[in-house]
Amino acid sequence: MSRNDAAPGTVDAPPSRLRRLLSLLYVQCLIGVLAGAAVGWLWPSFGADLKPLGDGFIALVRMMIAPVIFCTVVHGIASMGNARAVGRVSLKALIYFEVLTTVAMVIGLVVVNVVQPGSGLHVDPSTLSTKGLPPEATASHESLAASLLAMLPDTLLSALTGHEILPVLLISVLFGFGLNAAGEAGAGLTQGIEKLSRVLFTLIRWIMRLAPVGAFGSMAFTIGNYGLDTLRHLF
Repeated sequence: MSRNDAAPGTVDAPPSRLRRLLSLLYVQCLIGVLAGAAVGWLWPSFGADLKPLGDGFIALVRMMIAPVIFCTVVHGIASMGNARAVGRVSLKALIYFEVLTTVAMVIGLVVVNVVQPGSGLHVDPSTLSTKGLPPEATASHESLAASLLAMLPDTLLSALTGHEILPVLLISVLFGFGLNAAGEAGAGLTQGIEKLSRVLFTLIRWIMRLAPVGAFGSMAFTIGNYGLDTLRHLF
């Protein structure tokens, strides 16, 4: 009997526990990591060639960061009718950001000096690419004035197409305050940005479904290129 010929009043059986477990994204990522480690161990050269899978996933995520930050910040500021309320929220957000950034730095320093991650990987730093890193990550030192000037993008759109977050935040805050000050003239644009943010978050949900593929490719490359002993240091 086909599904359409089922007796009236009957309902489909609920999915099994295993099926529900496999539908969870983090479980799929763990499976991808294990599968990637197995491929990198059994076929090292093939596993090393799977690096584009991880790089492609990271590139997709990076592609969405700037527009998501822009839409979220602009809509949040423009939706507040009172500029004084915006100032209070901005000050609290700045303090929150500074405090948690300091805590994160302390945790990072403690982990680096106590756990010493990667101390036994035997990776030649000269073979690692710095192509995707921002300029300040590879510079030896930079003055405060240069750091502040680096926040200023060349154009309004270049902030959204670059790889720096601070210019995006600067443009987002200025644009949000501009819409707030525009009143009724900026109301339609604010609604449009809200709708755009919904589309962006939908795209992010789709991209995150590819996380297991990215985890698989990255782990296969790591094990295939640096050996199975890398797992011990990664743990």
